Amino acid sequence: MRNNRFHPAPLGFFPRLISLLPLLTGILILLLFLQGVQSVSDTTTAKQQESLETALFRSIAQCYAVEGMYPPNLRYLREHYGLTYDEDRFVIDYQSVGANLMPDVVVLPVK
Repeated sequence: MRNNRFHPAPLGFFPRLISLLPLLTGILILLLFLQGVQSVSDTTTAKQQESLETALFRSIAQCYAVEGMYPPNLRYLREHYGLTYDEDRFVIDYQSVGANLMPDVVVLPVK
């Protein structure tokens, strides 16, 4: 069979690969973009956790300075010192060990 404008010769491996190059480049750019968005999200969550820990320890210290005792539980901080946080994003493990001892506090992000 002759090559003519109505029956072009079949493409080899490399010409086919080159014709797919724009598609592969687009997919690579999309994957890099999604990775960047995930990285920004992780950084934001870490900053929010750090901010919550700072607010929590400031509220604990303020309670001790004003009342001469550490707060007995997390609810006490919410009611008397206005501590608020997004319970859907973070879990606070608050273990009071006594009125005159600093409580054991851990802030964890919800996955």
